Amino acid sequence: MKSAIITGCCGGIGGAAAEKFLSEGYFVVGMDICDKTNICNEIFSYVKGDLSKKADRENLINTAIQKCGRIDVLVNVAGVAPRVRADLLEMSEESYDFVMNINTKGTLFLTQLTANAMLKQELKDGVRGYIVNISSMSAYTSSVNRGEYCISKAGVSMITRLFADRLANDGIIVNEVRPGIISTSMTDKVKDKYDALIDGGLLPQKRWGMPEDIAKAVYTLCSGDLPYVIGQSIDVDGGFHIARL
Repeated sequence: MKSAIITGCCGGIGGAAAEKFLSEGYFVVGMDICDKTNICNEIFSYVKGDLSKKADRENLINTAIQKCGRIDVLVNVAGVAPRVRADLLEMSEESYDFVMNINTKGTLFLTQLTANAMLKQELKDGVRGYIVNISSMSAYTSSVNRGEYCISKAGVSMITRLFADRLANDGIIVNEVRPGIISTSMTDKVKDKYDALIDGGLLPQKRWGMPEDIAKAVYTLCSGDLPYVIGQSIDVDGGFHIARL
């Protein structure tokens, strides 16, 4: 049985990704900071942990190896928005550290740990493992009232490229999915704003994205059907990225 580690599994995108891999027969080891998840499956194991903490990252990797013997997939979903949105000229160092420690530093060093574990594994169908990072349209879109979030997600994009470059010839395939406006708890507080923007034509496809839209893209990147796709950023955003007049 193949295995997948998925962080942020208590959230919308992480939960949907976990359910997708479970439905495809993977043993899933999920991590988040909540006390428990809504996922109930005999091939799912939950590890409570904080991605920003080294000991929790190490515990996650060790648990996955103990449970499954190897790690076939890592999906880096876990991420946070600033607790308070503030203009770039007023952004605090505390807010910057909070966001960067989870979104960027945590993702970087969990990927490093996973890559080193994967390098010890035998090739399976020509691959040692897949890593998919979840960044955001904010990796390239300016939001001056949450600059730390944009910077953190731009960092995730570079993490993707660096690891894709380093690991491609070792049989580890690294890619990235950039969600657009997705209906999750993170966007609940700005729902009215985005409802109006979507109705006004912000997106070529006039609807909210759903966590399942992201989960399907992630799974496809790990399915073996795209063996020559390396270091790509896949926009799953209803066409938001298209420059239009």
